[in-house]
Amino acid sequence: MKVDLGHDSIEVHVQYGKRKKLKIQIDSIGLITVKAPRAASEEMIRSAVAQHGAWILEKKQKIAKALAAPKPREYKEQGKFLHLGKEYDLHELIDMSEGSEEELKMNLKKFYFSSCKKIVGERIQIYQAQLRVKPKTIDIVESTTKWGSCSFDKKLTFNYRLAMAPLEVIDYVVIHELCHLLHMNHDRSFWRRVGSIMPDYKEKEEYLARYGHAMTL
Repeated sequence: MKVDLGHDSIEVHVQYGKRKKLKIQIDSIGLITVKAPRAASEEMIRSAVAQHGAWILEKKQKIAKALAAPKPREYKEQGKFLHLGKEYDLHELIDMSEGSEEELKMNLKKFYFSSCKKIVGERIQIYQAQLRVKPKTIDIVESTTKWGSCSFDKKLTFNYRLAMAPLEVIDYVVIHELCHLLHMNHDRSFWRRVGSIMPDYKEKEEYLARYGHAMTL
């Protein structure tokens, strides 16, 4: 949902659930989530966001400045790292009982590779059935330029850093690459096929463009 706050337009992700009050959250990379009661109307949500508009814009500005000049990662128990779009202390992701900083970094990378392989594998099973396609192979790789790729011989690769993104963003990259099994180019037919499975795919593209640089070790 897009909400206009004066001259600014912000993207808000709404989660409906069994709750009495509406709550607005902004995560460490600026993603705004509104947790709303199931009966909450769109007008009610927009009104609540507008009431907190000054606070939201101020916090987003601070986050943007922090992301523009990222601090070195701290490989200690309270070091912050992303997994599936949420921020965790390092000790919540890997065993820290022993090891140097370099070893901890290596173990964390192994964790992301393993997590990405599992999640991508599960999501591909779902979407390849919908698209009626099947890749020849699926590999998890390290890349600084691509989130995923599809070769002419139907081999798919995915960047291990996707494990840091929200599940719906991972879904977008999976759908994107699976659609390349049908259309190798980014022509209209390709984007229509992507949109038939994920109508809001542009929001996921925007997320990666805006926050991808923060999804690092």
